[in-house]
Amino acid sequence: MERRTLLLCGLLALTGCGAAGTARKPGVGSAKTGDRVAGLADVPAGTGKLVDMPGDGQLLVVRTDAGVRVFNPACPHQGTVVNPPAAGVITCPTHRSEFDLSSGAVLSGPSPKGLVEVPVRVAGEDVLLA
Repeated sequence: MERRTLLLCGLLALTGCGAAGTARKPGVGSAKTGDRVAGLADVPAGTGKLVDMPGDGQLLVVRTDAGVRVFNPACPHQGTVVNPPAAGVITCPTHRSEFDLSSGAVLSGPSPKGLVEVPVRVAGEDVLLA
């Protein structure tokens, strides 16, 4: 392979790595009290959604008939980001810990405790950090 081709391939590989973006981290990131987390219309009752926050944060918004709850999506076992709810439970993809949809309490698996709740309030059709 020519030196020129090798250098071009290396440059393209480095450019591709930079374009991949920054990984999201569980938590509020740089968001502050009053910042919008999600709209109620974005999360129908009985479902949940991972939402991106300012500063590379990520939260899990869950909506039940009782209201809206927001959790830090890091599994307390090893920090893996949990999956949005399916079949009424939140599941960690790594070791299959399961968490209650409405409270975040651990139901089964190796997690030593439930998901950490993030305080929010509903204002009109928006879910805001409290």
